[in-house]
Order: sequence, then structure tokens, then C-alpha cells
Amino acid sequence: MRAAERLRSALARQGIESDVHDGYGLALVSVWTGLIVWSNGDRYWWCAGWHPQERRPMYASARCGDPEQAALRVARRYARLRALHPPAPRLSAGPV
Repeated sequence: MRAAERLRSALARQGIESDVHDGYGLALVSVWTGLIVWSNGDRYWWCAGWHPQERRPMYASARCGDPEQAALRVARRYARLRALHPPAPRLSAGPV
């Protein structure tokens, strides 16, 4: 959980909001549609795209000892996914 919180803080310094959740020996950092970073306290890993020839996801990972570097790599994936899945427009000015 501490490693996930360090990544969340590093992402926040880059202007990226995220949520942290834990359970079953892993912590999750929910960043964007299709971008969840898992951590076991030693490594972070996330889906980095799709391998069309092998028809399977490709994963990236980073050491938890360097959350700033991991956040830079996650931020690049975030930018690509955000371009594919932009935020939905607001339907009203306030709560319903």
C-alpha cells in the first residue's frame, strides 16, 4: 500500500489524479480507463498496450524504489489512453 501511495503522489505532482485500493496482497492505483497499476511492494506493473500478432496484452513494469520514474512511464501511457478515451462531457452544471 505504501508503494502505491508513493506512486499516487508522484502522479499527482504531474497533475494526474488517481485512486489507491488494496486487498489480497496487492495494491491498485486506478489512473484512467484501461490503466490500472498493480503493486506488490517490490514492483509496479500495468498494461502497456496490445500485441496484435500474439493477440495478448503487453505489460510494463518498474521498481517501486523509484516511483518518480514509474510515474513518468505511467504518465506516457495515460496520455495515449486519454487521447483514445477523452473525458465525457458534463451533462449538467450541478448535481441532480
